[in-house]
Amino acid sequence: MIAKLTQEQIEEALEQLPEWTLNGESIQRTFGFDDFNESMAFVTRVAARAEEVQHHPDILVRYNKVTLTLSTHDAGGLSERDLNFAADCDGYA
Repeated sequence: MIAKLTQEQIEEALEQLPEWTLNGESIQRTFGFDDFNESMAFVTRVAARAEEVQHHPDILVRYNKVTLTLSTHDAGGLSERDLNFAADCDGYA
């Protein structure tokens, strides 16, 4: 079983991920790009990483903006997996 993070752990972790916001039992960030092709290239990198780690975000694409929402369903909220994946995605942007 994957451990759900406490509110204190989440708040502390989000200090290291300043572009991400808490949204209920998930974290979310919208990335901006110059155009649709750059947005889709980013989504492709995120999808490849998601398959590698078997942790899949919700992805919303709006032309030059991509919103990712992360949560660990098995934990019933946020886990270390979400924070690690968020950091990976920040590196791809």
